[in-house]
Amino acid sequence: MKGAITMETQQALHQGFVAAAQRYPGHTAVIEPGFGQLSYAELAELSDRVRDRLHASGVRSGDRVGLYMRKSIDAVATLYGILKAGAAYVPVDPAAPVARCAYILHNCGVKLALVEQRFETRLTAESEALGGVPALLLLESVGGGVGLRQALDQADARQPAPVVASVESAAQDLAYILYTSGSTGKPKGVMLTHENAVSFVDWCAEVFEPLTSDRFSSHAPLHFDLSILDIHLPLKHGAALVLIAEEAGKDPLRLAPLIAEQRITCWYSAPSILSLLAQYGNLAQQDLSALRMVLFAGEVFPVRHLRTLTELLPMPRYFNLYGPTETNVCTWYELALPVPPERSVPFPIGKVCSHLRAKVVDEHGHEVAPGGEGELCISGSGVMQGYWALPEQSKSAFLTRDYNGDQGVRWYRTGDIVVEAEDGNYTYLGRRDRMVKRRGYRVELGEIEAGLYRHGAIKEAAVVALADEEGVRIKAVLSCREAKRPSMIEMKRFCAENLPLYMVPDQFIWCDSLPKTSTDKVDYQRLKEMN
Repeated sequence: MKGAITMETQQALHQGFVAAAQRYPGHTAVIEPGFGQLSYAELAELSDRVRDRLHASGVRSGDRVGLYMRKSIDAVATLYGILKAGAAYVPVDPAAPVARCAYILHNCGVKLALVEQRFETRLTAESEALGGVPALLLLESVGGGVGLRQALDQADARQPAPVVASVESAAQDLAYILYTSGSTGKPKGVMLTHENAVSFVDWCAEVFEPLTSDRFSSHAPLHFDLSILDIHLPLKHGAALVLIAEEAGKDPLRLAPLIAEQRITCWYSAPSILSLLAQYGNLAQQDLSALRMVLFAGEVFPVRHLRTLTELLPMPRYFNLYGPTETNVCTWYELALPVPPERSVPFPIGKVCSHLRAKVVDEHGHEVAPGGEGELCISGSGVMQGYWALPEQSKSAFLTRDYNGDQGVRWYRTGDIVVEAEDGNYTYLGRRDRMVKRRGYRVELGEIEAGLYRHGAIKEAAVVALADEEGVRIKAVLSCREAKRPSMIEMKRFCAENLPLYMVPDQFIWCDSLPKTSTDKVDYQRLKEMN
């Protein structure tokens, strides 16, 4: 076992921001390029108004509140207002199909949801089909906090919200629920407490030593676990948070100048966007001298693109962070530069974080000695409580056997196969199940299959993931009920309407019937070979 649990804290997640706002009221807290910025005092005031409105609407400690809007100053203020009200925030992906977002809000029983008005009609229809529409606080638009202020002003005009005190949530109270891809075809909610979040944010502070002069990027959407570091680390330490819009975040020709203009000092994203920046961002033409740290997580970073990036930007420190949503980051590795020209294999995922412990076990749950392959298991203050309303899946996600005198310790089974080197660094080898990482997101191939089966013409559907030098390519093999098969354009459009964009297959192959094994199960090995 590696590492030791050293952080025991009762502080609620939002209290770090509250303390920073009292200490640095005039510092810039959050910047939304093109829409403006707010100081710590202004962000605190706006989030207090959200807290008061939620309380007036009946939200109490332990409730869940939905967040259905694009990332914006409005969303950051809403998030802190939800926490101050004692509730847990549940962010959904504005780019995902509305049916998926409605399912998430229904599944965890949100007391209320703050929603951009453009989603109202379809959200209401999808929610009614599920059995009920939650209370909604509608924002006509978002950006710069203006839409949120207008919505609160209108609500106050109807019925003023009395000022209430912020709730001092306990360590084991839920802070947020992040929904990830589920093997049953439905997303599942990962329940994270204040202790889970604060222990992670405090570990980040220990390793990355944020400064009040720092300007952190916020590239990840709010429903992605990378956003926890993005938002809560800088806003606990008097630094500034720079929100990266989705459109600019995908376009290296727009993103590189934005990083330079905003003088970003700490960048954090999945490797895919950094690969694009290295290849197409014309980085040599930008002044990125302010950048002191580059953090990446969520998938393997192809070494050739990583080498290009570090050659173009040799000054920052580079960190490879690893961990599923259930633990956030659980191992980390700082790269030594330059990347050797002969290196072709990815870098290790590193050593376990100080607030966690790790062990590697075989298929029977027995501990594996260093040098042997096995499944990485994690315990400690950063590990989730379980999955919302899924007691059996929650139970099966953990090993509870005693190791070396440990009694009653829950070890989260990551599903990732690793090997531990002599120096204590772990190297990622692959998965033990049908889950892959794509563009930083966890994707259960079974959820893609379930989405494909919603198409009336599909008789059989199976999905496989193939590794290539850019990451993961997803192939769908299908059989059809009808003589005329849907076109590639129709399938792409159908998938975009029924699945998040990062789950849409790259390739569709049609056959009369799917290949089967001798036990009449889909032969996934043969599917990988089909063209």
